[in-house]
Amino acid sequence: MTTLNTYNFSAGPAILPEAVLETAQAEMLDYNGTGCSVMTMSHRSDAFISILHHAEQDLRQLMHIPENYKILFMQGGASAQFNMVVMNLANGFKRVDSVVSGNWSRIAYSQMGKLSDAEIHLAAHGGDLYNYTDVPPVESWDVDPNSAFVHYCINETVHGLQYRNIPKPDGLPPVICDMSSEILSRPVNVTDFGVIYAGAQKNIGPSGATIVIIREDLLDRCSERIPDVWNYQSHISRQGMYNTPATYPIYISGLVFRWLQTHGGVEQMEAINTLKAETLYSAIDNSNGFYINNVKQHARSQMNVIFHTPTKELDKIFVMQAGAHGLSGLQGYKSMGGMRASIYNAMPIQGVEALVEFMQEFQRRYG
Repeated sequence: MTTLNTYNFSAGPAILPEAVLETAQAEMLDYNGTGCSVMTMSHRSDAFISILHHAEQDLRQLMHIPENYKILFMQGGASAQFNMVVMNLANGFKRVDSVVSGNWSRIAYSQMGKLSDAEIHLAAHGGDLYNYTDVPPVESWDVDPNSAFVHYCINETVHGLQYRNIPKPDGLPPVICDMSSEILSRPVNVTDFGVIYAGAQKNIGPSGATIVIIREDLLDRCSERIPDVWNYQSHISRQGMYNTPATYPIYISGLVFRWLQTHGGVEQMEAINTLKAETLYSAIDNSNGFYINNVKQHARSQMNVIFHTPTKELDKIFVMQAGAHGLSGLQGYKSMGGMRASIYNAMPIQGVEALVEFMQEFQRRYG
């Protein structure tokens, strides 16, 4: 039973489980009898090495990550990976394929070519095809099997889009996926991907850590000409200790992994997330047009639900009054307006129910 007074619907940094925050609070001044905080302990101490090791192993267990995949906890956010995947994996290749399905994959496409001689080929563009109300189906991707890789974003936080049916790798080059805003929300077959990366601040932990899961054979592409700080192989050969990692975000991420294990793992999260999304979308669809979501149903995100009222003025009133009712972070992305409810793993069903109740009352007053 949640005791939250405010439900945080922010897209990131986002809500964290209460139990995780309580554990962090209890261990803030003295972690596991060491007499110091994780914030201040050496990243090379036995205590932190153990934290890092257990976080990696728990993530491997939760996602069923095979041994031929390496795990890194890096810095720079998911945005740094837009360039790192090209720097490390496109050496000797003439082409990289990039699928644009929303805001973040659009930015990735624009950034990838800045440090690479390879052509960054636009394999599909959901803005041109559907005005970002649908995701380009894999059958429409113009992809060369001999490309270095194909990159896509599985869940677009800004436009509320998600590949509900995960593209399969048949006939494709290695698949590189930005999974920042949905990682651990449902089972995925890791072997379908060459690289999975995810900023932690949406569905795992606080900002500052970025998960990179990379198939071992792809590390052969990492050139010694790449500066070590940007080189996957350099980080792996030093067990993630090339430079000081984001120690506290890694610690919190590890607590979240343990929380997930005690709550039924990724499979149980999928069931809960499906219920939360269905509850919220049902409230939108049954509002007789007062609340509007233009995303095609099969592409609606289960993590980031966007909607708006008939006017921008009402949208502003909605966000303001929702905040006064303990429903925070509901303003839409700056270029989109409207509202956005991010309902990641840590958002309890009670939070979604409280939002739906407020939506219904708001409609009675303004509809």
